[in-house]
Amino acid sequence: MPSSLEIFANLFYLLSVLLAARNSVHTWAVGLVGCVLFGWLFFSVQLYADVTLQLFFIATSLLGWWSWLYGRSGTALPIVRSSWKELCLALSLAVVVALAYGALLHHFTDAYAPFIDSLVLTFSVLAQLLLMRRKLETWYGWLLVNTLAVPLFVSRELYLTAFIYVLFWFNAWYGLYCWRRELAAEAQVA
Repeated sequence: MPSSLEIFANLFYLLSVLLAARNSVHTWAVGLVGCVLFGWLFFSVQLYADVTLQLFFIATSLLGWWSWLYGRSGTALPIVRSSWKELCLALSLAVVVALAYGALLHHFTDAYAPFIDSLVLTFSVLAQLLLMRRKLETWYGWLLVNTLAVPLFVSRELYLTAFIYVLFWFNAWYGLYCWRRELAAEAQVA
């Protein structure tokens, strides 16, 4: 049976992710509450990289909120694509950081699955940074994160969270569809 903490963390996160797929600026405020609740939950089950991730999400949610509203010379940011060079560099950096952080957790803490947990962390950071900049490729990042996170959460008996991350996986496909459609409509107007 999931705890009330797990239930509320997932409800806020689910609403935040649905709002992101719909390209709503309200994703950031709702997400802040979910981040705080998930940080507390992950600390209680020794997923320390995920606690770190929630702290990162709190900071970037504030920045993302501002950026979506005023990030382009005082106007809202449009949806854009990333370059291949930018993506390859970011993915390489994410893997290197995950290996280093996983090694630290493995050697200095009682962390459970430190390397997989660290991959979830670094790919989430990458996807979040792309989301903040309204880059279409954010949704590919979230697909990867959710694919890694579901079995990790199941292994810690966080079944509700794993189920919600399955829903997030489907939502990432929906977000990709919506953002592609919006990007195409903006291209026709320009």
